[in-house]
Amino acid sequence: MKRSTKIAVKFKRFWRILGPGLVTGSSDDDPSGIATYSQAGASFGTSTLWTSLITFPLMSAVQEMCARIGLITSHGLAGSLKRHYSKSVLYLMLLFSFPAIVLNIGADIAGMGAVSNLIFPYFAAETYSVTFTGLLIIAIIYLPYQRFASVLKYLCMFLLVYVIVPFLYKQDWLQIVKNTFIPTIQFNKEYISIIVAILGTTISPYLFFWQATMEAEESKHKKRHLVVNKKIIHDMDLDVDFGMLFSNVVFYFIILTAGTVLFKGGIHQIDTVEQAAKALEPLAGKAAYLLFAIGVIGTGFLAIPVLSGSLAYIITETFGWEEGMDKKFHEAKAFYVVIIISLILGLLINYIGISPIQALIYTAILYGITAPVLIAIILHISNNKKVMGEFTNGIWSNILGVSALVIMAVAAIFLLYFQFKS
Repeated sequence: MKRSTKIAVKFKRFWRILGPGLVTGSSDDDPSGIATYSQAGASFGTSTLWTSLITFPLMSAVQEMCARIGLITSHGLAGSLKRHYSKSVLYLMLLFSFPAIVLNIGADIAGMGAVSNLIFPYFAAETYSVTFTGLLIIAIIYLPYQRFASVLKYLCMFLLVYVIVPFLYKQDWLQIVKNTFIPTIQFNKEYISIIVAILGTTISPYLFFWQATMEAEESKHKKRHLVVNKKIIHDMDLDVDFGMLFSNVVFYFIILTAGTVLFKGGIHQIDTVEQAAKALEPLAGKAAYLLFAIGVIGTGFLAIPVLSGSLAYIITETFGWEEGMDKKFHEAKAFYVVIIISLILGLLINYIGISPIQALIYTAILYGITAPVLIAIILHISNNKKVMGEFTNGIWSNILGVSALVIMAVAAIFLLYFQFKS
């Protein structure tokens, strides 16, 4: 067999292994996340690049635990909470998750519409937003699960545009390497706030629910839960680790783009993704601007189904309704109705006076409050032998999981302090 053929075979095998982990990680770099990373770069140049090295192991640890819970129990995180914890905990998570996810969807839809208007100004941004919402509803309802999962998987490739952009102009790579590996911390409100925002954007509660549910869904679809073994766990770990690595590499390059173009160009305030895209054109050229804008649209199509699907799984598992993207509409009406309502509410947010940046602030607060609580519960479930059997946490999973818990708890305290400080 030729070397090129062997490489192709290995790549195909690796691509087949990738699934929920890759989609979950990639959806984390949604339009609202892009706005956060762009603001970090515009405000502080490349001095926040080091955060990608911190968030990667923390994200991987938490998402791996969520994936393992879904794989072993064949239930999503909400289902596991319902079976092993007080219902008040589950209802509290639902209370915070619903508005946070809807606000996130609203911010993403607005970002997609605004960027589309920049590229094709023939129609208003609102027209694009309505069109995208309709297309997403149709795709989620009518595409069979396997095809839909495949579409999400290939949409992840849109994120590669952000890896290309920084190479379109001259860079001081020595300074970039320095800021990547040597943390530069400024003890002021603005810098700490952006670090907290990066943490909240990368380690988001909706991803916990999606990861566990997608593993459970894959398990049911392939009937793997009958023969879970170390090989399956290994493949799942590989999928999750690659997905989280991919997510962090992309957010690293978004900060790099904003930090080397916008910051140096004297643009230090970015509130929305369209501002970031528009600011790039005169400073880095039309190619960089178009790639950045196209990436926003692609990531929106990837992230919004994950956001709305997460919410649908949370609600239907909470109330014991039929659920699953592998089912047709008439088989799981409540599940798809929740998705439709969440998308329509997200769209309507843009018409009731809440700006995308306000939506992001409110989302960050709600995510910040729920993340530490959820991580603590995830740690407890994944160490419970009655639930997980022989597949409980190893020592490194616990060390990284507890680290994520402590860091997110501290981040939540800072977030609340900065928001309510007079």
